[in-house]
Amino acid sequence: MYVKLLSLFAAVVLVAACETAPKETSAASGIGRAGLNSGGTVTGTGSVRPGSQEDLASLGGQGTGDRVFFQYDRSDLTPEGRATLDRQAAWLKQYGQVTVTIEGHTDERGTREYNIGLGNRRATAVRNYLSALGVDGNRVAIISYGKERPSVLGDDDHSWAQNRRGVTVVN
Repeated sequence: MYVKLLSLFAAVVLVAACETAPKETSAASGIGRAGLNSGGTVTGTGSVRPGSQEDLASLGGQGTGDRVFFQYDRSDLTPEGRATLDRQAAWLKQYGQVTVTIEGHTDERGTREYNIGLGNRRATAVRNYLSALGVDGNRVAIISYGKERPSVLGDDDHSWAQNRRGVTVVN
């Protein structure tokens, strides 16, 4: 019990520290950390290297551009997930040399075997959607971690919702 509370406290402190980081600004351009390219796509500038994992994660505005979330026991994409993947596909087309791995994750409920299968279906759904948008399937690998790598510790609906995800990781 003590270890869970300590872990939860450490996670909250880490998240709070990440959320309060100051944003860099550019006096010359009047644009903050991100700018727009000629196609209107947000691109990373400043301390975020274009084409990096941090650049991909910043597509969501809140550091969530590299992940989509799923409903309980489902592997179909939500409208929010499709919108995130639309941005990811544009980003992947912009950085044609980048390869990625889609990680499929689940919450802690269910057997290990079932969750590995569900995580695989989630990762496959993400890859298939990106492929339908014109991203070369040879650039996209998938892996399922099932419930083995939770993003948020906890036995409640909020924690479980954060763990039901597909994460795009730059290789």
